[in-house]
Amino acid sequence: MSRKFKLCALAAGLLAAAPLAQAFDGGDFILRAGVVHVAPDDSSESITVGGAPLLGAGVDSKVTVDDNSQLGLRATYMFTDHIGLGVLGATPFKHNINGGGDIPNDVKLGETKHLPPTVTLQYFPMASSSKLQPFVGVGVNYTIFFEEKTTSNLDGALGVGSSELELDDSVGVALEAGLDYMLSDNFGLNAAIWWADINTDAKVKVYDGAGNYLAETDEFEVEIDPMVYMVGFTYKF
Repeated sequence: MSRKFKLCALAAGLLAAAPLAQAFDGGDFILRAGVVHVAPDDSSESITVGGAPLLGAGVDSKVTVDDNSQLGLRATYMFTDHIGLGVLGATPFKHNINGGGDIPNDVKLGETKHLPPTVTLQYFPMASSSKLQPFVGVGVNYTIFFEEKTTSNLDGALGVGSSELELDDSVGVALEAGLDYMLSDNFGLNAAIWWADINTDAKVKVYDGAGNYLAETDEFEVEIDPMVYMVGFTYKF
């Protein structure tokens, strides 16, 4: 038997014995990092005080919420080759709160920051050996609002010395779909999209120039319900 034939036979035997590269297996941890963009599909109730329009009869005062992008971090633990538990986190998002209704959209009334931790149960339909791993998920979003502020635009329109905004935290359903494409056993690319049911009850309190409390608006609901997009990198271990 020639030396060349022996080497070929040995190589074939090693290839046959070597396991196929696995993309995602049960027990794997998958980390993803990239850019997350939040695009609210927003609407709000009219703002009133004691049932009367905030800025007087015939003026429909509402608010809108603008987009924002931040660093996103996601993690998945694979219970099996096809089922995983995913967690979405990010650096705090900052949104301007602008006019709506009869108030022009380019008038900034306030701003807020929020964190949107989201937990989903994910399903991966492809075989674990596939480099391309699409998935879908359903779960719960908990949105924490903080550092709410109003602007001098709002204070001037109301004729008050100062004002403050209060936003309640939100709990709602979250849906997601995405995919990972593994470039090697450990590294890959990913993209995902979410829809989250985010509603908050808002209230504005106003004060005179000396800081004395004057009045507050009726509580009004703001529906944010954003589409959330992310692209980034995947690391599996």
